[in-house]
Amino acid sequence: WKELIALRNGLKKAGRNFFALSDPVQHYLTATGRTLFKQLPYEELKRMQLEVLSPTGETDLAEASQNHIASIALSDNSGWEELILVDHAKAEESEHAALKRLAAIIKERDPDVIEGHDLFRFDLPYLVARARKAKVKLDWGRGGGFLRSRPSRLQIAEKTIDYPKFTIDGRHFVDTFLLAQFYDVGMRTLTGFERIDVAQHFGLCDSAEIAVLTGKELEREYLTNSERFRSRALCAVRETRAVAELLSPSYFIQAQIFPYNYQDVIVRGNATRINALFLREYLRQRHSIPELPMTRSFEGGFTAIYFTGIACNVWHCDIASLYPSVMLQFDCFPATDQLQIFRHLLTDLRAFRLEAKQQMRLADREKNRQKWHHLQALQNTFKILINSFYGYLGFAQGHFADFDAAARVTQIGRDLLQKMIAWLNERGAQVIEVDTDGVYFVPPGSVGGVADPGGARPSRAQDQPGSATTVTTIERLRAGLAEILPAGIEVEFDEQFDAMFSYKAKNYALLTREGDVIIKGGALKSRGLEKFQRVFLEEMIKLLMEGKPEAIGDLRDQFQKRIRDHEMPIDMLMKTDTLQDSLDKYRAKIADAARNRAAAYELAAASGRNYRPGDQISYYITGNTKKVAAYENAKLASAFDPQNRDENIDYYIAKLDELVKKFAGITAEASSAKQESLAL
Repeated sequence: WKELIALRNGLKKAGRNFFALSDPVQHYLTATGRTLFKQLPYEELKRMQLEVLSPTGETDLAEASQNHIASIALSDNSGWEELILVDHAKAEESEHAALKRLAAIIKERDPDVIEGHDLFRFDLPYLVARARKAKVKLDWGRGGGFLRSRPSRLQIAEKTIDYPKFTIDGRHFVDTFLLAQFYDVGMRTLTGFERIDVAQHFGLCDSAEIAVLTGKELEREYLTNSERFRSRALCAVRETRAVAELLSPSYFIQAQIFPYNYQDVIVRGNATRINALFLREYLRQRHSIPELPMTRSFEGGFTAIYFTGIACNVWHCDIASLYPSVMLQFDCFPATDQLQIFRHLLTDLRAFRLEAKQQMRLADREKNRQKWHHLQALQNTFKILINSFYGYLGFAQGHFADFDAAARVTQIGRDLLQKMIAWLNERGAQVIEVDTDGVYFVPPGSVGGVADPGGARPSRAQDQPGSATTVTTIERLRAGLAEILPAGIEVEFDEQFDAMFSYKAKNYALLTREGDVIIKGGALKSRGLEKFQRVFLEEMIKLLMEGKPEAIGDLRDQFQKRIRDHEMPIDMLMKTDTLQDSLDKYRAKIADAARNRAAAYELAAASGRNYRPGDQISYYITGNTKKVAAYENAKLASAFDPQNRDENIDYYIAKLDELVKKFAGITAEASSAKQESLAL
């Protein structure tokens, strides 16, 4: 490997063009054709979960590192658990013993993978800082290797995350914080990325009251060695284990396919992974690799909104794997792919996915849940890969990218969607919105009527999923669309909803037949809102979709009363901001009047601690009047004392009122429409 590095450096100095893989693991796996965990079921992977708590439970590394560890909670996928407590009365000696015990457990239980939430940015750096102080070696590797780290940066959609990348010989680290970030890129349904937010979203939180224990309240439980503190510590590893079991299997399967180790396959982009497959096959066949293409811009997919307000009995349809279907049907492949790997891979992956889905249905009939979960992860992995082939065509770092082919795919996709919309409208349907998720529409009047702004939930049996009328109508619509669309382009009618609140393009809410609310778009679930605002907004939108706009006033009064009576938990009031700039850069911008002061940065600066870009700060607002400068009245959430509450009641009530006012027009329109409906 050293010789290869020397060769690369020599070629650079000589000004020669060359291509070489920079990762020795990828280099080895590409050259040999080997991959990790071949044929190993996910259930047999040895996974350990780790959660480290400071006495006040803060997730602010700069602050936590100044304090000794309170506990180290561990569990694994066999159901084993252990809680290592640090005695605050003899903290130095006890912390030293706890760190030694942790190393011994890792060697003894010998996990393949160590999982944690915010593992890279908090737990591991915290352990390193405390181990350095306690003079304990973190020799966790197989064969006694030490924990190593280097600065790393990850781009996820519009976000840049700086974090220290940790490695250890023979084991992999999986951070569920990053898994949640990647999950939300496609779904856009998470309200936050703290462990409790993710666990609650997936219904994996056993006790919200225990899970949110933090700050002074947690410190009191720790100092009294209470059962609540023990529950809080173990709750964290149980939730991490459950989240990892939900979000990591598809990545584990990808580690069996791609020439990357498990830890790295998670943070590689889909197009980068596909490029690795091409490179491996071209190098195996000893074929030359084309130069990177010249990049150019091209028009994206078709999106449009045709209706805003409340619509009832909303159906959803889309073209199954739109872009992959277009590529295969219309021969949209890279011009430089002389071995035609792109076509063969895409064709084979589609066939593998269909086979996996068929086997999944069989496992379901046989009630074999373990096999079903494995196949579900497998087919979902294939789905992700198949849908990523289009993205690869427009990938600037892809050796076989083809921007002309990418432009042709989106053009054909736009034409097909517009043809579908015109056909549905001609049959009496009302199309509400078209986006990357497909077409939302109210079916023709023979089933559910046109969009009804009154928001009353449908009650007719014939309108329900599975009813004879609904099934017949779906088949009629599917058959009609099949006549106007090219062969190989299949339309799926996959979901029906009681109601839809269409706010603006790519911002809408859906009310499922079971009464659950799904919210999409930053305007309706902005992470810039405090949690109590997000919860209020979701409940308000649900009332609108249920046709109960008159109940919104009572809802507002309930929230106001909870704030006034100091009943709102601090996690509902606090705000968590991520530092994008270093403190020096922030100060320079303030000095140049290039930005306004911000609460998170002011708290970081006042702490005197070494905050870095990517660090998160949770805070709440104090004071007695609603008009206060947040940066002058902010206080760290970890300093909140539930027995001596000092949150700014008027400030938070004013924020509630702002939200009500923002949606007042829609509320009034829904109320008016309902009164007209009643009058009729």
